[in-house]
Amino acid sequence: MANSFVRYTGNGSTTQYAVNFTYRDQADITVTINGVATTAFTYNASGTQITFNTAPASASAIEIRRTTSQTSRLVDYAAGSVLTENDLDTDSNQAFFMGQEAIDDANDVIKLSNTNFQWDGTSKRLTNISDPTSAQDVATKNYLENTWLSSANKTALTSVNSNISNINAVNSNASNINSAVSNATNINTVATNIGSVNTVATDITKVIAVANDLAEAVSEVETVADDLNETTSEIDTVATNIANVNLVGGISANVTTVAGISANVTTVAGISSNVTSVANNSSNINSAVNNATNINSAVSNASNINTVAGINTNVTTVAGISGDVTAVANIASDVAAVENIKSDVTTVAGISSNVTSVAGVSANVATLAPISANITTVAGVASNVTTVAGISSDVTAVANISSDVAAVENIAANVTTVAGANSNITAVAGAITNINNVGGAITNVNNVGGSIANVNTVASNIAGVNSFASQYRVSSSDPTSSLDAGDLAYNTTGNVLKFYNGSAWVTITSGGITDLAQDSTPQLGGNLDLNGSNITGTGGIPSANLTGTIAEARLPASALGAVWESKTSNFTGEARKNYFVDTSSNTVTATLPSSASAGDEIRFLDVSGTFDTNKLTIARNSHKIQGVADDLDVEVERAGLALVYYNVTQGWILKDK
Repeated sequence: MANSFVRYTGNGSTTQYAVNFTYRDQADITVTINGVATTAFTYNASGTQITFNTAPASASAIEIRRTTSQTSRLVDYAAGSVLTENDLDTDSNQAFFMGQEAIDDANDVIKLSNTNFQWDGTSKRLTNISDPTSAQDVATKNYLENTWLSSANKTALTSVNSNISNINAVNSNASNINSAVSNATNINTVATNIGSVNTVATDITKVIAVANDLAEAVSEVETVADDLNETTSEIDTVATNIANVNLVGGISANVTTVAGISANVTTVAGISSNVTSVANNSSNINSAVNNATNINSAVSNASNINTVAGINTNVTTVAGISGDVTAVANIASDVAAVENIKSDVTTVAGISSNVTSVAGVSANVATLAPISANITTVAGVASNVTTVAGISSDVTAVANISSDVAAVENIAANVTTVAGANSNITAVAGAITNINNVGGAITNVNNVGGSIANVNTVASNIAGVNSFASQYRVSSSDPTSSLDAGDLAYNTTGNVLKFYNGSAWVTITSGGITDLAQDSTPQLGGNLDLNGSNITGTGGIPSANLTGTIAEARLPASALGAVWESKTSNFTGEARKNYFVDTSSNTVTATLPSSASAGDEIRFLDVSGTFDTNKLTIARNSHKIQGVADDLDVEVERAGLALVYYNVTQGWILKDK
């Protein structure tokens, strides 16, 4: 922390600021806002705080600094005058404050870093810098933005900066993007068929099911594929006759029933023409079945019935002969029997030829009688039976692959989906290597998809990106082609950034100016700390140009004598220091430094005139004093002495006696 100034940043509302360092007089205080001195403030009663009349603006730079007079002494000693405490304090404080201010100034300037011996700006900006004119001149912000970079460059850089996170993302995924570029044709194929890919993605569960099936020892899908590759494919046959298969599927229960009576069906097939006749007269046959008993009677009396039918006119005549009817009444039971089956008789009369035919196949009718229920069932599905009969060979083929049909039935929905996307699947199969590549990098594809807006932005600004890529390059060696003045290149072998000046690559040094020769008129914002180094070369520094205070550690012993410290208790002295010693309250022991070099000098002065009552003891600290290994006691009032170190044998020797 500085001992002679304090800095603040205004916020537009605060008016009071602390003065946290000591000062001799308010006239020594300078207050500036943004570098402009102001007196528009007041001190509090203790002088430790100032209050501005108006709050400094937000972000304004406020500095409160003590500047002790360096051009005139505040105390001028006269021979024979009385030395007062105030005069001594004033003189001492002037020197002390000037020392603090010099140290603060030295710490407040650019200086060499002790880590790499390069100029260290301590995180501060260099201002008021001229634009560069030589190859090794430092480039300013104004030069970079308005001379070196064109408007197009700045636009491109602005675009790149606004998309830097995306560019970083692209850079971190460069290998994946390069892979995608090398597979651009495949990706374009996928993009062109994105609808099909989406369909596959939507039905991915089904595709997985197919994949799992393909992984089985016996794969239904492979079985289907093998069948489709045959010259005569059962599946093709089924597909061609899918309407028939659907019909069979709709009457599967009936087919099962038919399968259970296959022998009977064979028999029926042998008398198909008779069955057709029966089918055409189903209502009559049903009636016949319902009146089987009467029909049987009629059959047994067929000749009589035929006779009666042949004499129907006679019957009419009989009706006109009631007497005879009366006679007939005597056979009422017989007439009643005929009356009871008169409708059947009429029916039979209408199908006399059929009845004749039935009579001719009585054995077959006898065979059909036990399976009447089945015949009724078959009659109800006559069209289906006809259809099945027309595809008997296909049914046989299906029967031979019944287990496969069952398996296909279990994945019927998937087969339908696959069939509907067969062209897409064919396309996918043709590009399966590319799809596998994309699948292996699906995370990268998803990342690109999630940042597609950014990728589109880069694409729409590709000219700027390409321009930047041609102006900034990274390589193990300096580029040798496509060179333009102002190009940048990072040499990874030397780990240095360079710019092209139109004829050669020039290293850009980080950390600021490394050589004062780079600036023909260098100026420092404060004191120069040589940090243990020497200023060498020819020329000199005019004394008129030397102002301020140089730290005592940097001066030869002959230049010392003006730096004094006050002591009232025991202390360890330092070479090249002078001490005001006050023993008015107690004795004081001053211990000499533990190490010393020839020419080191220390002074002591009795400022209270009490060495005779409370002595000053100078402890030798392993060194000799006046060639003797004893401490030195000073008991003379107002004594003043100086010790100079010579060597190990003589040690510290009194200079003033």
